[in-house]
Amino acid sequence: MDVPLKRFTFEIHPKLKMMKKIVLVLFVGLLGFSLTAQDTAAKIEFKTETVDYGEIAKGSDGVRKFEFTNTGNAPLIISKVSSSCGCTIPKKPEAPILPGKTGEIQVKYDTNRVGPIRKAVTVISNADTPTKVLKIKGEVKAEGTK
Repeated sequence: MDVPLKRFTFEIHPKLKMMKKIVLVLFVGLLGFSLTAQDTAAKIEFKTETVDYGEIAKGSDGVRKFEFTNTGNAPLIISKVSSSCGCTIPKKPEAPILPGKTGEIQVKYDTNRVGPIRKAVTVISNADTPTKVLKIKGEVKAEGTK
């Protein structure tokens, strides 16, 4: 004996339909916003991430520069530059670096310290890679030695 199947239909409450639409619109909006935000980022590109002092005499000029370019499409703001010890004094640019423009981070090493130079300089910025570690190396020779 065949039993006729009854059709059950479920109706969604109108408020629930409206909530679904709101959630969908919010999701699509947030997705679109996050994709747009990724397109507008600063990007820092250094000419070199290591500066080699070579062999320098004690008391000579210890100032060197790390040159970089903002290859992103938002202003680059360098918020902090620090060194691994007190013998190295970094100086950051104060103004934002606009897209396509170049800047420099100046590093001064105390050349009154004789011996090898192996120091790190940490750069913190709003770039897509927010932390970069730069290196200086070389050797300070005592007076009269070669």
